[in-house]
Amino acid sequence: MNKAVSFVLFLLVVVGGGLTIGTLTIPGEWYAALEKPFFNPPNWVFGPVWTALYLMIAFVGWRVWHRKERGALMSLWVLQMGLNFLWSPIFFAAQQPLWALGVIVLLFLTLLLFMRLAWRQDRLSAVLFVPYLAWVGFATLLNGAIVVLNSGQ
Repeated sequence: MNKAVSFVLFLLVVVGGGLTIGTLTIPGEWYAALEKPFFNPPNWVFGPVWTALYLMIAFVGWRVWHRKERGALMSLWVLQMGLNFLWSPIFFAAQQPLWALGVIVLLFLTLLLFMRLAWRQDRLSAVLFVPYLAWVGFATLLNGAIVVLNSGQ
């Protein structure tokens, strides 16, 4: 498969998948009724941030796919993508913020492992995941705060 076609496929899977999951799990009345921490950003922030992150995630996945030695890096990339896509259905559709917190902590740890390994093999991919790690760290804090603030409900 040539590089242009594979890049388009990575974009379709990552950006398309993320946008589809986001559309299918739009926060509804349940989420609106939850108590949220003071640092909860307005809802309009999430779409643009995730779109930019998904573009970087797709690019990194594409880079790793075209490496000669892609084994562990590709496995970690696929794992983080699965955890990423799993979080919204658990949090919003299943309305299980505690379970979602477990998923996002695993995502954060997977990103750290990916970045550690990529730092030695593909430094650009590691650097491109810095904003992703920062956002997932923030989202983990936000998810945790929502769990604590709503634990009596």
